[in-house]
Amino acid sequence: MTKPPSTTGQKIEHALEKALDPFATALKRATRTPGSEPVPPPAAAGKPGLAISPLAVPFPTIPPIGGVEIATARAGFYKHERDDLVVFHFARGTSCAGVFTRHKIGSAPVDWCKKHLGGSEGGKDVRALVVNAGCANAFTGKAGADAARRTASEVAKRFGCRQRDVMLASTGVIGVVLDEKKIVAKLPEIEQGLDADAWARAGRGIMTTDTFPKGAYAEAEIEGYKVRIAGIAKGSGMIAPDMATMLAFIVTDADIHPNVLQALLGLHVRTTFNSVTVDGDTSTNDTALLFATGTSGAPRIGRVGDRRLKSFSAALDKVMLDLAHQLVRDGEGATKFVKVTVDGAASPASARKLAKSIADSPLVKTAIAGQDANWGRVVMAVGKTEEPVDRDRLAIRFGPHQAAIDGAPAPTYDEARMTAYMKNPEIDITVDVGSGRASATVWTCDLTKGYIEINGDYRS
Repeated sequence: MTKPPSTTGQKIEHALEKALDPFATALKRATRTPGSEPVPPPAAAGKPGLAISPLAVPFPTIPPIGGVEIATARAGFYKHERDDLVVFHFARGTSCAGVFTRHKIGSAPVDWCKKHLGGSEGGKDVRALVVNAGCANAFTGKAGADAARRTASEVAKRFGCRQRDVMLASTGVIGVVLDEKKIVAKLPEIEQGLDADAWARAGRGIMTTDTFPKGAYAEAEIEGYKVRIAGIAKGSGMIAPDMATMLAFIVTDADIHPNVLQALLGLHVRTTFNSVTVDGDTSTNDTALLFATGTSGAPRIGRVGDRRLKSFSAALDKVMLDLAHQLVRDGEGATKFVKVTVDGAASPASARKLAKSIADSPLVKTAIAGQDANWGRVVMAVGKTEEPVDRDRLAIRFGPHQAAIDGAPAPTYDEARMTAYMKNPEIDITVDVGSGRASATVWTCDLTKGYIEINGDYRS
């Protein structure tokens, strides 16, 4: 999902990863920060008629983040009544970093953001973010690129900045040129409606087939100063590593140089947004943007590997993992949240490929949907990868229940207990392939008839 790495980018990321390693391995990944009260989406927040996912979690309580205001409006990209336009307005001097799809047919807004975040001046003074749902503006040629540029230009006039300081993101149907006039017509309303306390509305405004808004919040400390990190995301189908049809927008009031933000985002994206999959498909519009407004009072961090980043890096990882998990929990038609861990692999890359093979397998996913303890399908998914696997040392567990050990059914295997375990809404699958010491984890969901119904009816 990340931008094609440059040599400089690789060095920066390597330096940061090395500096953070002593505490990164000890980081506990909490699945979410509980909010006080659920904020259920109204019936028209996403696509009408979709039942809220049984795996949905409440939208957390997110306090205002210094240096950012948000507004939403109905621009009319959807026929039904709902907000489908979200605008963030940032304080002067806000830093920005981004990671994007590797899809060969990237959208116009992805091209726009990559262009203006690149280079020595990129990401140093980003003043706005414009997000629309209902039109992806992807595979739209010059007309789509022109629409993106005109959108940025009009928003820049409103906020008194350069058009390059306006970031763009879109989600929706591919092959439809964005009608930017719908956005421009709503800018006066947007300007009047800017509010520091609009995170839940923003989470609903970017939904497509999502059934609940996704948000996360955490706090960290930099030299005794409290800093806040908040984020929203959308995505429920066309979800696979690299990065899925997902949009994610994270804002902190810390004061961090764009190069450092970029390294942090690249570091954590691998084990969060790049480690979830719903259906194995990758989108044209994947975008994750991280903004730092610098309003917390904490000292500026301008060097990759600065030890003062320890608490912040852990909190950022927590927010990103929380959002990534929520994408899976809202997988189209999902009824099971599934964690797949591969141990004993020859390398981290091999472990990831093996875990993804299991998580993406339609046969594995449909067995989980049917609450069928058919662990033979896991064996199939492991063996088809051509990754190093020692058949005679292969071991498989579903939760605490051993299914196979040393390349054969476990002597203690109990079909009744395994079947009872499969009725749980959350399933853990652990596989040891006996070829080394590397591990990787991927999160996925089951594959049900609901997925077919949602996607068969997507444009109607």
